[in-house]
Amino acid sequence: MVLMMPPREALERLRQGNDRFASGGTRKEVKAGQGPFAIILGCSDSRVPPEIIFDQGLGNLFVVRVAGNVVASHQLGSLELAVKAFGIRLVVVLGHSECAAIVATLDELAAPTEGLSPHLGSIVSSIRPSLEPLLQSDVPQDRATLQARGVRANIHRSVGRILHDSPILTARIENHDLLVLGAEYSLASGRVEFLADRPELASFRESLCAKGAPPSEQVVRAREDERY
Repeated sequence: MVLMMPPREALERLRQGNDRFASGGTRKEVKAGQGPFAIILGCSDSRVPPEIIFDQGLGNLFVVRVAGNVVASHQLGSLELAVKAFGIRLVVVLGHSECAAIVATLDELAAPTEGLSPHLGSIVSSIRPSLEPLLQSDVPQDRATLQARGVRANIHRSVGRILHDSPILTARIENHDLLVLGAEYSLASGRVEFLADRPELASFRESLCAKGAPPSEQVVRAREDERY
């Protein structure tokens, strides 16, 4: 492991940065409240800050970040809070190329670590179901391909978790009040691709039918008329 900047020096850089920020006027614009127009559930990677890559200022985005852009109880609770408090109608699950969490999970699948931390293990366990089918498929098994396909599969899994695991969000989706979709950021190009292919919607439609609620035309069509 490469040790980076000493902690005291890092702390001083944070203090200096906050001094510069506090002396500016931008923060005063949102002191009285916020009105975010979108929720971004993204990875914690330091190279993928949503406010910067979407060129948005303070108060514009409600951001939830976790390694591997995985979805569990705390993330769902954060999304529910944002939707209820601010009436936000768009959730974007933002993955990215060269994701370290995907790499770590591939490494664990290839050679499990003895005594892996349960906390890191929870991230790996969340990503594992996205990667295991790739390892058992006819997808080329070189690391670069597995990483790229794994990033995309993990985005779709996280979108699926949002669709299935939160009754609050599911109800809004059924009522056409919320759109949840995946996106992938390229570290190489700086571009975000909003994913038009949405395989997670198939199981969502099936779950609606199983509950006796015919899926709405808008959900069935998966907004095929939209181009992102």
